[in-house]
Amino acid sequence: MTRTDTPPAWDERTQLTTFLGYVRATARAKCEGLSDEDARKAHLPGSPLMTLSGLINHLRWVEYFWFRVVFLGEEDQGPWTEEDPDREMRIAVDIPLSRLLTEYAEEAARHDELVAAHDLDTRAQQKRQDGSAVDLRWILLHLIEETARHNGHLDILRELTDGSTGD
Repeated sequence: MTRTDTPPAWDERTQLTTFLGYVRATARAKCEGLSDEDARKAHLPGSPLMTLSGLINHLRWVEYFWFRVVFLGEEDQGPWTEEDPDREMRIAVDIPLSRLLTEYAEEAARHDELVAAHDLDTRAQQKRQDGSAVDLRWILLHLIEETARHNGHLDILRELTDGSTGD
C-alpha cells in the first residue's frame, strides 16, 4: 500500500479520511521489519509502557473507544480497567507484533465503513461531561491528531531500537 496524504478528491470527508489513513499507514510503517523482541523494548526509563507494541495496541483501542463506545454508544469492552487504565499498553508486550498490526488494520477497516455510513455532522451517542456531544468530524480530527502525535513517539522508539529514521 502506498502512503499518501494527498486525497483523491477535495471534499471534506475525503480529506479527513485520507489523512486518517495516512497516519495509520505511517504507524504501521514505523514497525516494518521489527522483531517481536524489538517491538517490546521500553527505551525510556521513566515510561516503561512506551513500546512500539504498546503504542500500536493503544492506537487500535483508542479508535475502538472513540468510534464504537463514544460515537455508537456501545458498551466499553476495552482492555483497560479502573485499576489499570493503561492496560492496553501493558498487555501488548505479550502479543506478537504481527497480530497487533493485523488487529489494528481490521479495526481501522471497520471504522472506515462506519465513517462512510454516517454524515460528518452526526453526533456521538455518548455525551461529554458538560452534556454536549461531539460529532463524527471532531472524532476524525481527534484521531488524526492522536495518531500523528503517537507517530512521533513511534519514530523516536524506532530510532532508539535500530537506528532507522525516516517518514
